[in-house]
Amino acid sequence: MPSSPARQPFKSPFNVAREAALRPVERFEVGERVTHDRHGLGRVTACDGEAAVYVDFGHGVRRVTLPTSKLHRL
Repeated sequence: MPSSPARQPFKSPFNVAREAALRPVERFEVGERVTHDRHGLGRVTACDGEAAVYVDFGHGVRRVTLPTSKLHRL
């Protein structure tokens, strides 16, 4: 008899990954102002499709992989 996958409790941390996969990937435009939880304010300088964006935070350009919950549009 085949076993069914184990059900996760409602507040299980394993449900977070499943919910994140269901959220649409946020798209950013070149020149758009953003804020990052760690690096602060910045401006998008380039986009690498849906994989990453390059953001100039004033102290250097950083590559931020997508999807991320740390980068927010202003």
